[in-house]
Amino acid sequence: MVGAGGTEPDTEERDAGWYSMIGAKKESGRQTAKLWLVAASGALGGLLFGYDWVVIGGAKPFYELFFHLDRPAQQGWAMSCALIGCLIGSLAAGWLTERYGRKRPLVLAAAVFAVSSLGTACAAGFALFVLWRILGGVAIGMASNVSPLYIAEIAPAHLRGRLVSLNQMTIVFGILLAQIVNWRIAHPVPIGATAAEILLSWNGQFGWRWMFAATAIPSTVFFVAACLLPESPRWLALKARPAAARRVLDLFNSAEETERVLAEMTTVSHGAPIGGLRACLARQGVRRALFLGIALAVLQQWSGTNVIFNYAQEIFAAAGYQVSGILFNIVITGIVNVLFTFVALATIDRFGRRALLSIGAIALAADYATLAALYHYHLQGWPMLVLVLAAIALYAMSLAPATWVVIAEIFPRQMRGEAISICTTALWIACFLLTYTFPILNRSLGPQGTFGLYAGICAAGFALVRFLLPETKGKSLEAIESEVFSTHHL
Repeated sequence: MVGAGGTEPDTEERDAGWYSMIGAKKESGRQTAKLWLVAASGALGGLLFGYDWVVIGGAKPFYELFFHLDRPAQQGWAMSCALIGCLIGSLAAGWLTERYGRKRPLVLAAAVFAVSSLGTACAAGFALFVLWRILGGVAIGMASNVSPLYIAEIAPAHLRGRLVSLNQMTIVFGILLAQIVNWRIAHPVPIGATAAEILLSWNGQFGWRWMFAATAIPSTVFFVAACLLPESPRWLALKARPAAARRVLDLFNSAEETERVLAEMTTVSHGAPIGGLRACLARQGVRRALFLGIALAVLQQWSGTNVIFNYAQEIFAAAGYQVSGILFNIVITGIVNVLFTFVALATIDRFGRRALLSIGAIALAADYATLAALYHYHLQGWPMLVLVLAAIALYAMSLAPATWVVIAEIFPRQMRGEAISICTTALWIACFLLTYTFPILNRSLGPQGTFGLYAGICAAGFALVRFLLPETKGKSLEAIESEVFSTHHL
C-alpha cells in the first residue's frame, strides 16, 4: 500500500475502480440487450404487415375457385380490398397514438391481426371474406404507423436508425415467411389438373384457409409481447408524467443519460405550441417537414420497386423467362431483399439517412434507365435479371428502411403521431396508385416507357433529398425538433 504521499492508489481502491467499471459495462450491455428486445417486439407489427400483404398471393388461385371469382373486377377487389382497411387503420392510428399512447394501439393491432386472420380463414362467402380482409388491412395500417413511431421514441440517438430499421427488416422477413408458409401448406397440383379438380382438392377446400389462419400464431406472439412493452417515454412526458417517463428511460439508459434526455424533453416542451397538429402547423418549418414526410412516403412507393414484387411474373416473362425460371427468379428477389435490408441496418447510423436516400434514388434512376434501354432494344436473359435484382438491393438498403426512419423522427412530439399517420396514409394511397397504374402504363407505354418514367421519378427524388433533407443521424428527437426542422434550417 502506498502512503498518503504516494502516487499509486490503494490496492483496494484500484480493485474497486475496476469492479465498478466492469459492473457498469455489464449493466450497459444488459440495457442495450433489453433495448433491442423491446424494439424487436415492437417491430413484430412489421412482420405481420409483410406476411398479411403477401399471403394472399399464394392463396389466390384457390379462393378464387372456391368463391367462383371469374370476373376481373371481383378478382381485383379481392386482392385490393385490404387497402381500404390500410387507409382506415392509418388514419385512426394518428388519433389513437395521441390519445392512448403508443403501446395500446400496438396491442389493438395485434388483436385485430389475430381475429381477422381467423375470420378470413373461416369465411363462408365472398362478402365475409372481403370484410375480414378489410379488417386485416386496418391492422396493417395501424402497425405501419405505430411500430416505427414507438421504436423511434424509445431509441437513443446513436441507435435510432438501426432500431427503426428493424421494422423494415421484420416486414421483409414477414414476406419471406408468407412465401415459405404458402409453399409448405399447398399440396402439389397435378400437371393438367382442371379447375374442378383443383376446387375439390385439399388446396381448394382447406389449404388456402390454413394460409390465412397461420397468421394467428405470430399475431398471438405479437399480442403477448405488446402487452409486456413499456409505454413510450416521450408520450409519457408529453402527458405530464415525468416520473413514469423516467422509469422507462432508466430501463435503457444510465442515470446521467436519463437526466439529460429528461432535461431535453423539458426544454423542448417549454415554448412548444399547444393544441397538437393544427397549432404545430403554424410553424413554417413544421409545414415543410410535413411536406417532406409526405413526399418521401410517395417517393418510396413511386420509385417503382414494389411493382417488381407485385408483377414479377409479367416483368420476367417480358424479359424472356419461362415459368420455371420465373418462379426461381422470384425466390431470388426475396432473398436479395432480406440480405440488403441487413446492409441498411449496418449502415444507416454510420452513413446517415440523407446519404442512403440520395445514393438509393440516383442509383435506382440509373438502373431503371438501363432497364428501359434493354427493353427498348429487346435484349433478354441474365442482364435483365441482374438489373432487377440490383433495383431490389438498392431499394432494400435505402428508400425502404430510411423513409420509415425519417418519417418517425422529423416531427415535433406534440404532433408526431398525427403527422406520421398523414404520411403513412399518403404512402398507402401512393401504393394503390402504383399497383393500379402499372398494368395500364405497361400496356400503353410498354415496359421501356414505364421503367423510364420510374427513372425520372427517382431522379426527382434525388433532387428532393439533396436540397430539402437535413441529416438527422446522431441527433436526439428533441434536438431535431428544436434545431434541424426550425424555420432557419428547412
